[in-house]
Amino acid sequence: MTEEAKEGFGFITDTHAHYTDQSFSEYPGGADALLDEVFKNGVGRIINVSVSTANSAVVYAQSLGRSGLYAAVGVHPTETSGEVSPGHSALILSGMIDADRSSGRNLIVAIGETGLDYHYDDTDREAQKEYFEMQLCLAESTGLPVIVHDRDAHGDCFETVIRHPGVTGVFHSYSGSAEMAAELVRRGWYISFSGVVTFKNAPRVRAVAASVPADRLLLETDAPYLAPEPFRGRRNRSDYIFRTAEVLGSVRAMSPDEMIRLTSFNAARLFRFRDN
Repeated sequence: MTEEAKEGFGFITDTHAHYTDQSFSEYPGGADALLDEVFKNGVGRIINVSVSTANSAVVYAQSLGRSGLYAAVGVHPTETSGEVSPGHSALILSGMIDADRSSGRNLIVAIGETGLDYHYDDTDREAQKEYFEMQLCLAESTGLPVIVHDRDAHGDCFETVIRHPGVTGVFHSYSGSAEMAAELVRRGWYISFSGVVTFKNAPRVRAVAASVPADRLLLETDAPYLAPEPFRGRRNRSDYIFRTAEVLGSVRAMSPDEMIRLTSFNAARLFRFRDN
C-alpha cells in the first residue's frame, strides 16, 4: 500500500459483508477479533448483511456497541425455504426496523440481501420472487435502500425492481451488462463491485465497471466470499478491499485513494449512516 493510499484508507466503506458466517469461527478469536483487526487496518464502515430473518437478529446484535458496523436485514433468495411465509417474515423485519429507529440507534441501513438466484435448478423460483417483492414493498414503506442479489437472473431482477419505482438501492457484486447498469443508474440505483473485478478471467466486469457513472459506484468484499487477487481462495475480509479499490481505480484512471474516497462518499449518500 502506498503512503498516499494509507492517508485515505480510513475512509473505506465495505458495503457488503457477512460477519455472522460460520467460517469466521475458524479465525482466532472469531469474527469479533477479526472485526477489531480490520477496523484497525483502516476500514471505516462495514454493512453486515443478513440472509434470513433469524440471521437478521444475529447480524443486528453483532452491530450493537461496535462503531462503524451497520446492519442490513432481509431474506436471501436461496434461504426462502427456511422461512414460514413472506408475510410472517415481513412482520419480523419491520418490527426490527421499528425497534431500531425507536431506540435511536439507526443501525439498520438497508433491506437485504434479497433478489433472485437461478444458478441452481433445485430452488423454488416462485418463492424467491414472492420474497423479493415482499422486501421491495418493505423498502417502500420504510424508505430504506435495498441490497439486490442477482445471480443468473438479470432479466427477472430488472423487471422486478422497475415495478417499484419508489425504491432504490444497489445491485451488489454486479455481473450484468453495461446496458442494464446504465438503465438501473438512470432509475436511481447504484452498482457495486467486489473482488471479482480483480480476477484475470473477468474482463467484462472491468469493462462494465469502467462505464458506470462515478457517483453511482460502490465497493464491497462479500466477505468471507470472493476474495480479490492475490488473496483469491482465502477467506475474504474487509481490509482486502484495498486491492479491489486499486484495480477499480486503474480501469477508471484514478488512484486507490481517490477510489476509496469516492465510493465511501457514495455509500454515505445511499445508506445515510448515522455514526454509532
